[in-house]
Amino acid sequence: MSEVFGITGWKNSGKTTLTAALVTEFVKRGLVVNTVKHAHESYAVDVEGTDTYRHRNAGASEVAILSKGSWAIMHQGKDGGAAPTLKTMLGKLGPSDLVLVEGFKNVDFPKIECIISKNKTGDPVWKQNKSVVALATDKKDKNCALPQFQLDDVTTIADYISQKMGLGL
Repeated sequence: MSEVFGITGWKNSGKTTLTAALVTEFVKRGLVVNTVKHAHESYAVDVEGTDTYRHRNAGASEVAILSKGSWAIMHQGKDGGAAPTLKTMLGKLGPSDLVLVEGFKNVDFPKIECIISKNKTGDPVWKQNKSVVALATDKKDKNCALPQFQLDDVTTIADYISQKMGLGL
């Protein structure tokens, strides 16, 4: 099973930017990395008028698209039903050394919280969730005893995650 590490925080806190930068850094180090992204709103994975859209719109429960070098499966839930659990989605991913999970504030696995001081919209996640093991921030929080890193110090954050997850990098 792959090691799972999360990047969490409130909206506009730098989660996606950090996640993408960490993927690049870990791939550069020779790891196979998968990601899972939590979305609060509905989203579109294909565009109206495409063949896959037409298949889903016709009522297909799942649509797979394959081309040279890539493939995807889209699952259409009935009546806007509940999203699958993170555990279920992790079980559907292919083999990897590391899975970076963006979001999922309240699910229990180690994660780093992103905080941009001017964009704070809620109490820090680390105050309520003990699975937050470090902060990536633009301004050090003197009330937090967790390790803290500059939000853009991707190399040091990757080193920390590698050590924390026993990746041996």
